[in-house]
Amino acid sequence: MYLNNIVEAIGNTPLVRLNKVTDGIKGTVLAKVEYFNPGNSVKDRMAVRMIEDAEKAGILKPGGTIVEGTSGNTGMGLALAAISKGYKCIFVMSDKQSKEKQDILRAVGAEVVICPVDVEPDDPRSYYSVARRITAETPNSFYPNQYDNLSNTAAHYENTGPELWKQTDGKITHLACGVGTGGTICGTSKYLKEQNADLVTVGIDTYGSVFKKYKETGIFDKNEIYPYKTEGIGEDILPKNVNFDVIDLFIKVTDQDGAVMTRRLAKEEGLFVGWSCGSAVYGALEYAREHLQEDDTMVVILPDHGTRYLGKIYNDDWMREQGWL
Repeated sequence: MYLNNIVEAIGNTPLVRLNKVTDGIKGTVLAKVEYFNPGNSVKDRMAVRMIEDAEKAGILKPGGTIVEGTSGNTGMGLALAAISKGYKCIFVMSDKQSKEKQDILRAVGAEVVICPVDVEPDDPRSYYSVARRITAETPNSFYPNQYDNLSNTAAHYENTGPELWKQTDGKITHLACGVGTGGTICGTSKYLKEQNADLVTVGIDTYGSVFKKYKETGIFDKNEIYPYKTEGIGEDILPKNVNFDVIDLFIKVTDQDGAVMTRRLAKEEGLFVGWSCGSAVYGALEYAREHLQEDDTMVVILPDHGTRYLGKIYNDDWMREQGWL
């Protein structure tokens, strides 16, 4: 048996029990290890779905150019799909993203444009604005807009959610996941809550992001927004893919706690994962210590691979510069 192209390798990633970092916690904590996708991240799932839906709608035509604002992983998923389907790619990233992410995207044939991170979302220099401008200036181009494109949520509702239900034999009681565009957590949670209305979904946010306060108060507070180092979670906008109705609560995790837990996962569990994975596990365990019971099963989604962060959290010198080692 063989696959017709690399895109067909997406999905059916393993579920792995956490054993060391969960010491003292009741119940079972499982990690959904998404770096087994060919682009090494959960974003492969929705990247292909956004392209396929755009093709069906006639928005993306043969020989077209895909333009997207990305923190890196969505870009990789889009690039793999583009290679198999014959599209060009232009990706716009903020300058806080790791050099590894930029280099990986160039390696798979994409053009990469870097923008400053510390500007308002509607500033013409922001990566949201630049991606829209490049789309407008490029003939036969498509701007997937992973933040507001509901194909993002649909991919996880139709794939990730059913996978977890099947892999746990319907025993999953808690879902924990970082929240960025919102597609992974909301699509997965919506499906699982339809199977088990008592399922508790924990969103992992970061300090400097608006999600937690908005969930608790309904207020979009600009005072909550400030620069942070963690990549891939938190936002200074409210993406349409974030459905607060299917997220029961948010826990915020500091840059340092997320980074240190990421390194612990590598050393203690053999899971060489990305920064937001550590954040997700740290927040999940914070919740689990107080609330998880013996017969509960919590799944934490680990979005990506450690190779994206070799120059940062896996670099002892960089960690010392932050005062985190």
